Amino acid sequence: MHASPLFRLTDEVALAALVAERGFAVIAVASPGAPLIAQAPVLLDGRALRFHLARSNPVTAALLNGAAAVAVIPGADAYISPDWYGIDDQVPTWNYQSVEAEGPVAALDEAGLVRLLDDLSVHFEARLAPKPPWTRAKMTPGRFEAMLAAIVGFEMTVDRLEGISKLSQNKSAPAIAQAAAALAERSQPGAAEIAGLMAALTQRP
Repeated sequence: MHASPLFRLTDEVALAALVAERGFAVIAVASPGAPLIAQAPVLLDGRALRFHLARSNPVTAALLNGAAAVAVIPGADAYISPDWYGIDDQVPTWNYQSVEAEGPVAALDEAGLVRLLDDLSVHFEARLAPKPPWTRAKMTPGRFEAMLAAIVGFEMTVDRLEGISKLSQNKSAPAIAQAAAALAERSQPGAAEIAGLMAALTQRP
């Protein structure tokens, strides 16, 4: 996490909302020789972070052996040019949002894995409305059950949940607004979202 408390996001409702919106994490584990990472869709329910990985993934073996884990859920990000602030002696920076979850991880049993997969489908298919949601009932009988053997479900009991929302809060409101307006004109990934978040800062009492 960024060292400055100015950028810390501690509101757990806001943190959970960001995780739900993004829904995708980098899972990092400690292992002998080198750290390991994997990527996975995630669901956060209170202080329980659920995800699944391929059984053949080295991270899976590490987690089954009790490795410590951190999940990083990145939000939007964008480069900020110092020219956009309209003030002297600034330097380039990067604005972004991110959430970190850390805690012990346990494997789910088969019933828990099935619930996770169903919950993931419900969560992400809801975003595609009015498309009729996909469910595993559409699959050939027995095919879903056969595929379960290839994956392992996990649940992290989150001991630490922290976030960063770095949006130039160390600048004046006029400088933030000017940079947000300049960023909004860019087409780079994340630009519009970060610009909107920065602009919203200047509208708060």
